[in-house]
Amino acid sequence: MSGRAHPELADAVSRELDCELVPTSAYDFANDEIYVRFSESVRGTFAFCLQSHTTPINQWIMEHLIMCDALKRASARSITAIAPFYGYARQDKKHRGREPISARLMADLFATAGADRLMSVDLHTAQIQGFFNGPVDHLWALPTLANYVRTRVDRSRLTIVSPDAGRVRLADQWSDRLGAPLAIIHKRRDPTVANKVRVHELVGEVAGRTCVIVDDMIDTASTIVEAAEALRKNGASQVIVAATHAVLSGPAVDRLTRSGIAEVVVTDTLPIEDEKRFDRLTVLSIAPLIARAIREVFDDGSVTSLFDGNS
Repeated sequence: MSGRAHPELADAVSRELDCELVPTSAYDFANDEIYVRFSESVRGTFAFCLQSHTTPINQWIMEHLIMCDALKRASARSITAIAPFYGYARQDKKHRGREPISARLMADLFATAGADRLMSVDLHTAQIQGFFNGPVDHLWALPTLANYVRTRVDRSRLTIVSPDAGRVRLADQWSDRLGAPLAIIHKRRDPTVANKVRVHELVGEVAGRTCVIVDDMIDTASTIVEAAEALRKNGASQVIVAATHAVLSGPAVDRLTRSGIAEVVVTDTLPIEDEKRFDRLTVLSIAPLIARAIREVFDDGSVTSLFDGNS
């Protein structure tokens, strides 16, 4: 079953599985309260409830929770909440006193709503898996993205770039998969200006090479564009960006289109409206990966096996 946030993805997943989506009635009352009802029995079923946490994020998270609650009260045997993009994932720890850990709160909310299992793609940090007291299927988009990038570049002149220290582990996995050297951009955020990044130095050889900046998401694109500028200043011949989640908030599209980035490659974990699409944007389908994971869960197989040997 699917929420209203990203029906195109749910349709694609159902086609991959050769099954129909459960007919669902969902609408908002005049005061914006959400109503959900499934139009057929789900008693005794293995229910997979898919909702992308996109803008307006709080509305779609609430709808996701209500759907899980409806499934629990309708006696579904097992409920898997599928959030291709897990809302509040960046609030996974306290940086200062009196701050929340909202990613943990999210896990508690889904457990209370009735979810027995969570499934998501490229969580911002792996520790979020430990916030939920039950199975968490953490899917990786790296094979999907890397296999595409492989067809677009001369691998002998390829360098994988981490845009900051937090993405070094991800960049290292890309480097291993594509057999390319690694470069790291050291940066510091300006504490006086929100979303302002200052690049300090570059570690690694990028002159004359095709550089692929890898990240889990593109939000305002400030980090990505700053990184691309640093690479060009250090002689990179071409810059490509590969990221799982295309949040594309605020000025992101304008920044990306005005930058010298040759191509931006993302997946469709989040819906991308027509006004946010541009010529150098490539969107890859994540539906086959989610469908394979659902099949493994339903058949009591191994989700981990989907990534064994970097398949």
